Amino acid sequence: MKELDKNKFGPWAIITGASSGIGKEFARQVAASGIHVVLVARRLPLLEAWGEELAKTYGVQYRAVHADLSQPDFMDRLKHATQDLEIGLLVSNAGTGIPGEFLSIPEELLLNIVQLNAISHMRLVHYYGRPLIHRGYGGIVLVSAMGALDGIPYMANDAATKAYVTSLGQGLHVEFAQAGVHTTVVIPGPTDTPIIEKFGLDAVKLPLKPMPVEQCVAEGLAALEANHATHLTGRLNRIMMGLIPASITRKLNGKMLSSGLINGQPRLAHLA
Repeated sequence: MKELDKNKFGPWAIITGASSGIGKEFARQVAASGIHVVLVARRLPLLEAWGEELAKTYGVQYRAVHADLSQPDFMDRLKHATQDLEIGLLVSNAGTGIPGEFLSIPEELLLNIVQLNAISHMRLVHYYGRPLIHRGYGGIVLVSAMGALDGIPYMANDAATKAYVTSLGQGLHVEFAQAGVHTTVVIPGPTDTPIIEKFGLDAVKLPLKPMPVEQCVAEGLAALEANHATHLTGRLNRIMMGLIPASITRKLNGKMLSSGLINGQPRLAHLA
């Protein structure tokens, strides 16, 4: 794992969805680079325990912020918690999903996904991007998903929100680069995190073996350092996306999700 340049991306980083999975690993690798971390998620006890471990292991400071990014007031909490900090890196990772037939999912839950998976990312970048542009260096990571590239049957709304995040990041990559700020959309392939179990999916039925979360995050941070607009993690994933037509990918994903659902019912799975 290559360390980030803490002079460029420090002294503080804010990471959403930091209590588990990809967000938790982002926090670890960022802290390992000597950058202090603001950990954001809904589960405060987990955040505080993780922050203490990072502080003890890597000698960094931390702040744990309880916030539900699906609620409109989440930015008030984050602004208050970080108003005295110089944030050099934003990792916007928190998200949620509901596998299931689109028409079987209540509209309220669909709107919740749009708020968390799309609108919250936009608001975070809009607020924390301003000081980064002003100082002329720093970084932004937007965590998307492979569904953003093709759309996914039985997760159509979820994939659409990730397409928004991907498009947003690609556009801002050009805008912000002019001011010296790196912006990268990280598109994880299947990754070994608790989300697979929370979705109610059978890992054995996945077409590809999930990659270690450490590798996924290391690739993402390397892409940020190199200022790549987007990075799809996993060499095999990149090969497959280049060779397999989108129509076939959608059918494979649909078959995987429909067969992995518990009793065919939608199941909400928060990532943070």
